Amino acid sequence: MGTAIHGDIDIIPDETPSHWELKDADAALTLSLDPDFLQSVADDTEMRGRQVEIRNRFQIRDAQIEHIGWALQSEMERDYPCGRLYWESMATALAAELVRDHSTLAKQPGTARAGLSNRRLKHVLAFIEDNLGDDLSLNQIATVAGLSVSHCKVLFRRSVGMPVHQYVIRRRVERAVMLLRIGSLSVSQIASETGFSSQSHLSMHLRRVLGVSPTMFQRTLC
Repeated sequence: MGTAIHGDIDIIPDETPSHWELKDADAALTLSLDPDFLQSVADDTEMRGRQVEIRNRFQIRDAQIEHIGWALQSEMERDYPCGRLYWESMATALAAELVRDHSTLAKQPGTARAGLSNRRLKHVLAFIEDNLGDDLSLNQIATVAGLSVSHCKVLFRRSVGMPVHQYVIRRRVERAVMLLRIGSLSVSQIASETGFSSQSHLSMHLRRVLGVSPTMFQRTLC
């Protein structure tokens, strides 16, 4: 049981019974991999011949898996322009990450530099979510983390896999996409609601992330 924050990842092994109850409406990206495919990816490494079993994980953070999820979501939003080869490549990358870091074959954690503690990261990400529509500053975020600005920037990047400003832009774009799907607000209203300085500012970042303008994206929903 826990409070879900954007970017939390749950890993459920094959044939593990699971039941989910949510108190509020939410959205999740669910990815499934065939156990035989996972084993074949493990066999393509130095782990050949060893049986792979994925470990049960709840609300973990994994920047690599999160990046893969974002890439797949973007491909889905654009109606799969890159084709089967792209999906197979992403599936292989995801399987490799699961085998390397979240399986019985995972190597012992090394001496990688630590990022934010789980508690601090939860507080910071929740603060960003609650204030996406505002003019967020690094100083505000660092204060929530209880760190200096410079220290917060370094630890945040280690934890999430990208700089603070890139993460905030990504979340603003994703929220804008959600509001575009709902269709009850104009593009200018959505830009204001999601913290972009103008409609053109939103359009620029939507094009960079999804490859389309807000108007073009809305047309794909018709």
